[in-house]
Amino acid sequence: RLVVDLIDSSEAKPREPVRRNTDKLGKPRDVIIAIDAGHGGDDPGAVGRKGTKEKNVVLGIARELKKMIDKQPGMKAKLIRDGDYFLALDTRVKKAREAQADLFISIHADAFKDRRARGSSVFVLSENGASSEVASFLAESENSSDLIGGVSLDGKGDLLKLVLVDMLKNSTMEESNDVARYMIKGLKGVNHMHKKHVEEARFRVLTAPDIPSVLIETAFISNPKEERKLRSKRHQRKLAKAIFKGTVNYFKSNPPPGTLLALKDRKHKISSGDTLSALAE
Repeated sequence: RLVVDLIDSSEAKPREPVRRNTDKLGKPRDVIIAIDAGHGGDDPGAVGRKGTKEKNVVLGIARELKKMIDKQPGMKAKLIRDGDYFLALDTRVKKAREAQADLFISIHADAFKDRRARGSSVFVLSENGASSEVASFLAESENSSDLIGGVSLDGKGDLLKLVLVDMLKNSTMEESNDVARYMIKGLKGVNHMHKKHVEEARFRVLTAPDIPSVLIETAFISNPKEERKLRSKRHQRKLAKAIFKGTVNYFKSNPPPGTLLALKDRKHKISSGDTLSALAE
């Protein structure tokens, strides 16, 4: 009842997936994928026994993934980090939101004190992390005309802001879990899975309230066998292809409205009275 009273349905539909604008001419747009290669610059990330640095491995995978996505009709990739430099975690999220990304993929390589640990994992933001990040996002947006899912927070009361962001965040988390399951299916064909289910953690890069986000630990760089594979450009391409497969399969099943992928799935059953002009429209 409270939500109905507070939200003008003409302004927001929080239960629906995040919508991005079509281009300036109103034409269908590409699906935008933000690819985040973890660490960089003075932060090498995990380091293997042979000196393999996580920052270099994940950038290689990210670049391969971008090539594949850019070749896919109706999809476009945005590299959050495209070189060996440091980016703050909040900056990574900000760059994804500025790109109006439909999906945020953060790529990493795990490490553990036990060198026998192996396999890939896929993470989404934990419930507890989501609750705290709603409050954090509101605090950061207090003096700005921020947007969530195309809805401006400017001029809205504190309670309405809280309701809007919280509802959108819940919807985004549901989508993130769906994406993660597709990623696991893709990675199963390339690498052993450290955990076969979607894992949850309070990773800062997964906190955009309006972008489905997943973090992929491609392998354990602390495991000698997996470190050797991660150093291989061929294996990097295999991992990128697995992530690409999960991404494409997810968006084929869940094409965002207003995108070229959504138009491909549009069907119309011809019936008596239809005209060519109406069908063309």
